[in-house]
Amino acid sequence: MGNSCQETPPLLLQDLKVTIHQASMIFPSKETHNNKNNNNNNNNKSLFLSNIDKVLNFDVETVHFFAANKDYPSSKVAQKLKDALEDALVAYEFLGGRMKMNSETGRLEIICNGEGAGFVVASCDYRLDEIGDLAFPNPAFAQFVHKSKDFLKHGDSPLCVAQITSCKCGGFVIGFTTSHTTFDGLSFKTFLDNLAALASNKRMPVIPSHDRHLLAARSPPRVTFPHPEMLDLGEFPTSAEAGVFEASSEELHFKVFHLTTDNINRLKEKAKDSNVNSRVTGFNVVTALVWRCKALSFSPPDPNRSSTILYAVDIRSRLSPPLPKSYAGNAVLTAYATAKCEVLEKGSFAKLVEMVSEGAKRMNDEYARSIIDWGELHNGFPSGEVLVSSWWRLGFEEVEYPWGKPRYCCPVVYHRKDIILLFPPVAGSDGTDNGINIIVALPPKEMEKFKNFFYEFLI
Repeated sequence: MGNSCQETPPLLLQDLKVTIHQASMIFPSKETHNNKNNNNNNNNKSLFLSNIDKVLNFDVETVHFFAANKDYPSSKVAQKLKDALEDALVAYEFLGGRMKMNSETGRLEIICNGEGAGFVVASCDYRLDEIGDLAFPNPAFAQFVHKSKDFLKHGDSPLCVAQITSCKCGGFVIGFTTSHTTFDGLSFKTFLDNLAALASNKRMPVIPSHDRHLLAARSPPRVTFPHPEMLDLGEFPTSAEAGVFEASSEELHFKVFHLTTDNINRLKEKAKDSNVNSRVTGFNVVTALVWRCKALSFSPPDPNRSSTILYAVDIRSRLSPPLPKSYAGNAVLTAYATAKCEVLEKGSFAKLVEMVSEGAKRMNDEYARSIIDWGELHNGFPSGEVLVSSWWRLGFEEVEYPWGKPRYCCPVVYHRKDIILLFPPVAGSDGTDNGINIIVALPPKEMEKFKNFFYEFLI
């Protein structure tokens, strides 16, 4: 079994020789209310941001790799993508807006002022098959997204920038930089489906719902549960308290641990116990395994130390009434599980899976509303030893563009040792995948311990 779980060799190009040819702003293809009033900022519509949105005030960078298509050379794709984005900015008006602090309410919001999104055309001096294993988190993939946002004026910061980079083979890469305040993973997938439809001259399959007041705090706020998974930073937060979201200054090694479908099924069998009542899913068993390995790789080891794992739970269907599936903002909260390291090392795997399962089960309507209300009263965010961020079944690679589905999609890796990513592997030649990739970044000594525990607990 251990031989089927492989690490990806880190044979990485450091410079992908990307040249920027054009960087410009794009605007809605049709007139909107704010196009009419963009000379009067007082008339610009503001988009309310929920307490979930406002915590996620950072950029998310994703890259989407496409094989060559003789009917769609990169120049044609660039034009179609640009036109589709301009159409999308009509339905997703906030993407062409700007973030601003409301001086009256003291809340972060998006002003829908029609200032536009960014669009970049670039080229790469390599073929797709020369840039390495797409599933391995090469930091050089950052060259496929645009860092500088000063397109028209100094200090301007668009909420969405798209970059298309053509490769020597005719393949190409589309990189998106979006503020996390605009989308969570599920709503970004919907955005991509809509964008692909527009690029095919079709109607959008989903009309986005923009009413983020659906996740507003209650009045008055009612915190009805203790929330040990939340860290209150007080009025003056310090970077030392920034927890899992803080970039590490340490040297980090990146590794991809691959679990096959057989590996996952064996973990599920291992998690079944007549004395334990838990929902044994692929996500729960993988998360329990990651939690155990991450907690025990901590140095120095201490069996009495408590470890808390955080993991995202979509609350759309858990609220009463449920959110519309087309909800375009962030509708994900962090569930948690806590245990002593001694339990994580010596306890049954079934018990760990049960704790992960219980954390998600806890996230009902009242618990979710309690967390949102907590955010109304406190300046803080989720805090734990490790956050598992799952992109495993978001389906970015299933988006059907006129030029075909992506060969692979992944985030640009960040220097954070306490966030572990779950991703599907590159699909096989028959279009199917096999298992899951677990992307880990840790200091070298901790990585060695993580690796040893990972293989040991698979047996």
